[in-house]
Amino acid sequence: MHPMLNIAVRAARQAGNLIARNIGQQDNFEITTKNKDDLVTSIDKQCEKVIVDTLMKSYRDHSFLTEEAGLLGNPDSEYQWVIDPIDGTTNFVQGISHCAVSIALRHNGKTEIGVVFDPVLNEMFTASRGEGAYLNSRRIRVSNRDSLDGAIIGTAFPTRYRDRMSAYLVLFSRLISNCADVRRMGSASLDLCYVACGRFDGYLEQGLKAWDFAAGELILREAGGITTDFAGEEGYVKSGNLVSGNPAMLRCLLKVCEAQTLPAILK
Repeated sequence: MHPMLNIAVRAARQAGNLIARNIGQQDNFEITTKNKDDLVTSIDKQCEKVIVDTLMKSYRDHSFLTEEAGLLGNPDSEYQWVIDPIDGTTNFVQGISHCAVSIALRHNGKTEIGVVFDPVLNEMFTASRGEGAYLNSRRIRVSNRDSLDGAIIGTAFPTRYRDRMSAYLVLFSRLISNCADVRRMGSASLDLCYVACGRFDGYLEQGLKAWDFAAGELILREAGGITTDFAGEEGYVKSGNLVSGNPAMLRCLLKVCEAQTLPAILK
């Protein structure tokens, strides 16, 4: 295993232990509301500190982009760790066993390492650029489904952009009319990993932040998937608007996204 990946896995497991011990135990932690749809707990902050401290022991000169603390470390470093200590905080608070630690490493802007750890199921998704994607050390691949017939698609509603909801509901209606079913799970990093290992056939979501998708997107890519924005371009890195799947499924999803819904969704 790549040394940096090995340390990221160690950091993810340490944070995951905190999540597993506290999930749903609201008497054990403080909860703060950042926005109507966005919670942070004292466990998020503890997990983040554990991750950053573990990584800093080996890579003190790197920079760290974290969901809760923002930018830490050396801002001029070629290396940047992108960290979401609990992706799916609302699930964690409510005791819904679908949340994850997400850690990615970027070198000069390119994601080189991705780790997504589900501590409840003890599932560790990992990838290094050019070396494939793995679930608990077993190689994974995206599904080979080539149409929406029978497909299971992961998504989420644009709660950060509620003015776009009516347009997104048109898209959702079109999607559900053409596929087998849709899942809204509440953890973007795990959604991407579920596409990577073939549990989902595709995934689309709007308004994500870098820490939501950096690790999962690399894992999906190393599993044979592709990610674009809703227009089929590479702007998702800045916009956080993601559509993912194998090449054939991506084309199907982009076709669903086009026409009259696209301008309203991306306004």
